[in-house]
Amino acid sequence: MESFKMLFLELKDVFILCFIDDNRWEWLVEGFVNSILITVLAIVIGLFFGIVLAAIRSSYDKNEESLKLRGGAGYTLLKILNGVAKVYITVIRGIPVVVQLMIWYFVILVTQDNDIVVAVVAFGFNSAAYVAEIFRGGIMSIDNGQFEAGRSLGFNYVQTMIYIVIPQTIKATLPTLLNEIIALLKETSVAGYVGIMDLTKAGDLIRGRTFEAFMPLIAVAIIYLITVVVLTKVFSIIERRLRKSER
Repeated sequence: MESFKMLFLELKDVFILCFIDDNRWEWLVEGFVNSILITVLAIVIGLFFGIVLAAIRSSYDKNEESLKLRGGAGYTLLKILNGVAKVYITVIRGIPVVVQLMIWYFVILVTQDNDIVVAVVAFGFNSAAYVAEIFRGGIMSIDNGQFEAGRSLGFNYVQTMIYIVIPQTIKATLPTLLNEIIALLKETSVAGYVGIMDLTKAGDLIRGRTFEAFMPLIAVAIIYLITVVVLTKVFSIIERRLRKSER
C-alpha cells in the first residue's frame, strides 16, 4: 500500500512539473488548436483540388474512346489535363509528406511569418492527390445511367457531375474520406520540423524542458486518440443519416 502511495505522489509531482509549472499545459492547448486548424483548412484545399483532379481523370477514362473519335481541341485539352493530373498524383504520392513540407517552407514559400499558412498549403496539396484517387474510384463506380439521366434533365456534363455524380460519390466514399482526414490529422505531427507549434511539438517541448518523457508524450497520444474517436463517431452519425435519407 505504501508503494502505491509513493507512486501516486511521484506521478503527481511529475504531472505538476510537466503541465502546471510555468503553465506548460497551454502549450498543449496551442498545439492542439494549431493541429486542428491545419487539418481543417488542409482538408478543404484537398477536397477542392482533389475533386477537380478526380473529375479530370474520370472524365478522360470514361469518355476517352468517344472523345478520341471526335478529336478536336476538347480531346487534346482533356488529354493534356489528364496527363498533368497523373504526373501530379504520382509525384505527390511518391514523396514523403515531411519532405514536401520542408520544400514548401524552405524552397517555394520562403517565409518565417506564416508558418501555419505554409503547413496548410503543404498538407492541403498533399491530401489532394489522395482525395483525387478516392473520388476517382467513386466516380468510376457510378453507373453510366446516372450520366444519361443528367443529360435527359437538360444538364451538360459539368452540371451532371456537380449535381448528380459528385453528391453520390461523396456518400459512397465517406468512410474512405474519414480515413484520409484521420491520416491527415496524424500527418500534421511532422509540422514541428519547420518550427510550427503543433500538438506533437508541444509535447516534445515539455519533454525538453522537464526531462520527463512519459507524461507529456502519453498526454499527446491520448489527445490524438480522443480526437480520432470523436471524428469517427461524428462521421458514423453523418453516414447513418445519409443512409436514412436514401430510404
